[in-house]
Amino acid sequence: MNFITTTTEKIEGYNIVKTIGITRGSTVRARNIGRDIFAGLKNMVGGEISEYTKLLADSREQALERMTNDAKKMGANAIVSVRLTTSTVMQGCAEILAYGTAVIIEPCS
Repeated sequence: MNFITTTTEKIEGYNIVKTIGITRGSTVRARNIGRDIFAGLKNMVGGEISEYTKLLADSREQALERMTNDAKKMGANAIVSVRLTTSTVMQGCAEILAYGTAVIIEPCS
């Protein structure tokens, strides 16, 4: 069975047989002066700032991967109720946090 991660409380076709606890993963990223200059120029003409879009997408993926690794260390084979949050640590620096409930699931019989 593959490791399952979902934002829902239940996984169709599976029973949660044990709730292990909260699992989490985070990363803190700082802006880059080169990106800031380009973003400032882009801000004048409008449009998506693709450098920041990529930075945040990579950060989310890293936080999710760290959360999954934490759950696996706890003995889980799934995570339910996954959430993502972002907070400013200091100017130009943000934390991306992924968290959920680590569980053990088994296929429904």
